[in-house]
Amino acid sequence: MPPAQRKRARTYDLDRTRAAVIAQLGNVRAVVEALDEGRFALPTRLGDWTVRELVTHIALGVRSVTHGLGQPAPPAREITLAEWPFATADYATQVATSVREADAEDPVALLAQVADRFAELTSGVPADRLLTARPGVMRLDDLLVTRCVELVVHSDDLAAALGVDIPFDRQALAAVTRLLADSLAVKAPGGSVEVRVPPFAVVQCVAGPKHTRGTPPNVVETDPLTWVRLATGRTDWATALDAAAVSASGERADISEQLPLLT
Repeated sequence: MPPAQRKRARTYDLDRTRAAVIAQLGNVRAVVEALDEGRFALPTRLGDWTVRELVTHIALGVRSVTHGLGQPAPPAREITLAEWPFATADYATQVATSVREADAEDPVALLAQVADRFAELTSGVPADRLLTARPGVMRLDDLLVTRCVELVVHSDDLAAALGVDIPFDRQALAAVTRLLADSLAVKAPGGSVEVRVPPFAVVQCVAGPKHTRGTPPNVVETDPLTWVRLATGRTDWATALDAAAVSASGERADISEQLPLLT
């Protein structure tokens, strides 16, 4: 097992993560409720999806939690949070099919229903409650972190499509930043490069000479939203460097081969 995977996994507080999901879903709803049919028909950067399909996907992602809670708890966990980012590509076709099948629903009404059900059904549920998700059985606290990822990433997609600003809940953005930074350390285990995403995450990664004291010889630093975009393929390494959105010092600091982490 790679060294990064032997480390004690980061834990996330269920109540704070649940509140983050509710808050970011509320940020999305505030924008979506003001859209007319023409705006729902606008294209997005997600293939042939329109804004309407993107909003439907956001709603279905959160609704999957309440659907899981409505079923008996499975007997054993099948996937951990650290493994989730590398499993998402395996069910992309299923996601697209679900969005097409649900596209007839009113996206505004769907978001409202999903938000109410999520707040109701997740209240008081223990963090270790197991439920079925697309990549396999997960703990509730882990699954809610993945919902933060979906909400933050697709809030950014929605903002880009509409040309508006959608605020990011601080706790949601923090959880996403940390998970994706930890995923980099799993994908490229080692200690020769330090990746800093202030104020939320610092990880060491990439095989090679390990840094032990003083200023690391290879440092990558960026802001949380740029990191999310790099890690999910919304921007690329060269573009971020050219825009001075990321700094990289040291001969091993180019981590472009490790990106994106989640597709």
